[in-house]
Amino acid sequence: MRTLVVVPTYNEAETVVQLLEAVREHAPDVDVLVVDDSSPDGTGKLAEDTAQRLGRIEVLHRESKGGLGTAYRAGFAHGIAQGFDAFVEMDADFSHDPAALPTLLQAAENADVVIGSRYVPGAAIPNWTLTRLALSRGGNLYAAALLSLHVADSTAGYRVYRRGALEKMRYTTVRAEGYAFQIEMTYRARQAGARIREVPITFIDRTQGHSKMSSAIVLEALALVTLWALARPYRAWRARRSSSGSDAEHAQD
Repeated sequence: MRTLVVVPTYNEAETVVQLLEAVREHAPDVDVLVVDDSSPDGTGKLAEDTAQRLGRIEVLHRESKGGLGTAYRAGFAHGIAQGFDAFVEMDADFSHDPAALPTLLQAAENADVVIGSRYVPGAAIPNWTLTRLALSRGGNLYAAALLSLHVADSTAGYRVYRRGALEKMRYTTVRAEGYAFQIEMTYRARQAGARIREVPITFIDRTQGHSKMSSAIVLEALALVTLWALARPYRAWRARRSSSGSDAEHAQD
């Protein structure tokens, strides 16, 4: 299974080199694509230098800061064009432990989508405040209830997608960013009938650099989840109408 690890970056000069070295150490058979949004701190150049030293690493330089969702869509499209079979989402700040990569990839042998979950038995978040934990957990419960996701951690960003699942999910039409991007991808996977598996991870919040999280990202996620939930009855009605029309055509034939 040819695997591409997609790592979006913006001002990750403090960690990008060590991350790429750790990925190569723990998963020597994967390829890596760094999607850099013209980081002013030189992240892209550091990634290029590391790519020359380690090999099987590419850097996709984007002209401006476009956001998490657009970075992943660009990375998926790049990898699909090159014939990769599986795609890993991974943050550049070591909150996603590269040592967990083999476990996630093994789970992907029998699943379409694998989520490195913070909220299943065996998982841990050792350095979050109670406020941060309550906000994240509450958002996940809200999304799961409104969208019938049957997933404990729909906002998790450490994932593996099989190529076929991405194509069925029509990932190129996903427009959300941040937390909402991960939720929408989970929702699309559930709608597409993908086999979703959650495996426990230890999530260690970044200790270097600056967090990209903001209240705007959280509010976007809450608003979009609510809108998607409100739209579900209409979509179900359209699906039934389309099915009825198809049945009628077959009856006439």
